[in-house]
Amino acid sequence: MTARNPAAPDRGPALRLLSLGAGVQSTTVLLLACEGEIPSFDAALFADTGWEPRAVYTNLDRLTAHAERNGIPVHRVTGGNIRTDALDPKHRFVSMPLHTLNPDGTRGLARRQCTSEYKIIPLKKTARALLGYPHPRRVPRGVYVEQAIGISIDEIGRARDSGLRFLRNVFPLINLGFDRAKCLEYLAERGFGQTVKSACVGCPFHGNAGWRWVRDHDPHGWAEAVEFDRAIRHGYPHATGRGQQLRGQYFLHRSCLPLDQVDLDVPARGKRHLRLVTAEPEGDEDDDPDGCSPWSCRSGEPVTDPAPHTGPGESAA
Repeated sequence: MTARNPAAPDRGPALRLLSLGAGVQSTTVLLLACEGEIPSFDAALFADTGWEPRAVYTNLDRLTAHAERNGIPVHRVTGGNIRTDALDPKHRFVSMPLHTLNPDGTRGLARRQCTSEYKIIPLKKTARALLGYPHPRRVPRGVYVEQAIGISIDEIGRARDSGLRFLRNVFPLINLGFDRAKCLEYLAERGFGQTVKSACVGCPFHGNAGWRWVRDHDPHGWAEAVEFDRAIRHGYPHATGRGQQLRGQYFLHRSCLPLDQVDLDVPARGKRHLRLVTAEPEGDEDDDPDGCSPWSCRSGEPVTDPAPHTGPGESAA
């Protein structure tokens, strides 16, 4: 007797979606689809944390109009406003990867739950709904969404699967051999040369270059970040209000200094060596690492919180 092959034939994706961050790479992917250089999308999904730079929202508005003229609707999905939620004593505790300074002077990184709560979960829920199988309905085997992610060839190490049977990630820029420089050139040729990096204003993954950009180009966002940095110094209000005090201090900047006291400016040539010598082990603070993409966060490995809030339900994991 011949064994039956349990694998069903792949009938192709039921939907094609773009995970749109409205930064350089994902904007390039959307424009490529609008021009027919890659297959079109049934929709583009922007996971809105509520705290992107104003330039990103301006680009998103323009992209939305351009894409819809080319038959691609853009949906904004959200899990809330990450800044106001974190400062709300009544809101459930969701940890950001804040830099921690412990009482003994050691440093660490708090747990990172924000990418999942404010990006991945809303995107998954929307993909399921568009597919016709909202939670808790089970998505039948063989039915799936093809989701394009804006990862370029210079970031190939960040290209990952979604880990979900009904959501398969594809990487058009890698297939086309586009690096970030090629994306910038492509955008400039099409009048989108002012596209900026998409990342939360108060993302603790910013290097000095990222913080300088916020300070110099988004004064309103900078003021919010400085105030937020001050407000979370001794923990999230929701946790501290329940008597779960932080054993140490939180900071947005990896130097564990108040944001408005950090020297963010590029050092003069003669002083640069001194900053490099005294820099933190992770490297020169002028580096500006990538922030969180919903499916390829640069901090994909588990992180721990060496200075957690104490109390049931909010200990480190």
